[in-house]
Amino acid sequence: MNILKKGLLFTTLIINIAFVGCSKDEDEDVLGNWIKKSTFDGPARSSASSFVIGSFAYIATGYTGDEYLTDLWAYNSDGDSWEQKADFIGVARSASSAFELNDKGYVGLGYDGTNKLRDFYQYDPATNQWTQKTDFAGTGRYSAVGFQVSGKAYFGTGYDGNYLKDFYQYDDALDNWTLVTGFGGNKRRNATVFVIDDKAYLGTGINNGSYQVDFWEFDPSTDVWTKKRDLDDDEDDHDTYLITRSNAVSFSMNGLGYIACGENSKSIWEYNPSTDLWNEKTALEGSARTDATGFAINQRGFIVLGRSGSAYYDDSWEFKPLEEQNDDDN
Repeated sequence: MNILKKGLLFTTLIINIAFVGCSKDEDEDVLGNWIKKSTFDGPARSSASSFVIGSFAYIATGYTGDEYLTDLWAYNSDGDSWEQKADFIGVARSASSAFELNDKGYVGLGYDGTNKLRDFYQYDPATNQWTQKTDFAGTGRYSAVGFQVSGKAYFGTGYDGNYLKDFYQYDDALDNWTLVTGFGGNKRRNATVFVIDDKAYLGTGINNGSYQVDFWEFDPSTDVWTKKRDLDDDEDDHDTYLITRSNAVSFSMNGLGYIACGENSKSIWEYNPSTDLWNEKTALEGSARTDATGFAINQRGFIVLGRSGSAYYDDSWEFKPLEEQNDDDN
């Protein structure tokens, strides 16, 4: 069994113990509705990476349980359809990281079954071509976060044989990486990030078998990380939070952030940056899953793919946070 599989199995065992029970009374109503969308046309997979350009989300690489992948797929959110694009030109991998910058997609890092990777590639949707760029300046790693906020793009955290907390900024004009200092959070892999109003919010993940509860806001205009309310906060003025997890997905829409799924979980939590509080929403109506892919397109949130144990998924779901749950629309 390779290192990545062992880590996922260990994480799954831990989460099955940690998430027994629920955070709200079972009779208490929560808001939110899930609508099943067009099934992914490629092989079912987990640990894919994604980026969004215009009204399209692009899904690259991943792992089927038997093989690592190089294919690239575009989801047309207007037409609810999938189209295969030019294959990723790096080695097949899973647990890579990605971001969008200046209308181009970037994918790098990851794990190929043997090696922890640091190569880095640009995808141009206008030409449907990939170009290799300067290797990531940090160590080869997998399960790092990638994000772009206010025109600045970053890779950080992850696992290179040790758990990490470093961050590097990518400059596409110079095609180089710069170490960014100042993150005061804990080391981790399998964290998740969403962006609201030119600030990035990072949380969840795991470090040496311990789920990370710290939650951080990053302001790219000052390069300052600010600690926010912990994800396991249980003060008397609000519901107890059960957000801590790893291998989750996240996205933001309409000024609010969302963290969902992770290790056989299907719960989703909504974050309000103006109050620094979370609110539980209707759980995913599909199967509970880990290593899924989440993204937002034009203020619409989606969760696709993922796995539970040895079952790999190819379904796609859109989340409507202001609607009541309706089982008849799936």
